Amino acid sequence: MANAVMAIQVLPEADSTKELLRLVDVAIAEIDAAGMSYEVGAFETTIEGDLDNLMKLLHRIQISVTDSGAPRISNYIKLSYAPAEHILTTDEKLAKYREVNNKNSHQIK
Repeated sequence: MANAVMAIQVLPEADSTKELLRLVDVAIAEIDAAGMSYEVGAFETTIEGDLDNLMKLLHRIQISVTDSGAPRISNYIKLSYAPAEHILTTDEKLAKYREVNNKNSHQIK
């Protein structure tokens, strides 16, 4: 059971937008390989899991992105930790808004 939620925005140094996106994809692949529940957003990726596993993942992201060519990486991280109580999941937080978005999606052209 997840006792922590981390949102991470990965900002690798890159010479072009194409290279930046490639390096962000490296970070997302590392997140995917971790096997935790996650959701990619336009500005950050939210990951649910055990605090220790999230911290290990944070380290792996830094190493994999720099090993893939980024000379430097900056991150913005938000972390919520609840060792003894239920922590709200992304689905629980967003369910009512997703329902509204699904109803209104036909209006977007």
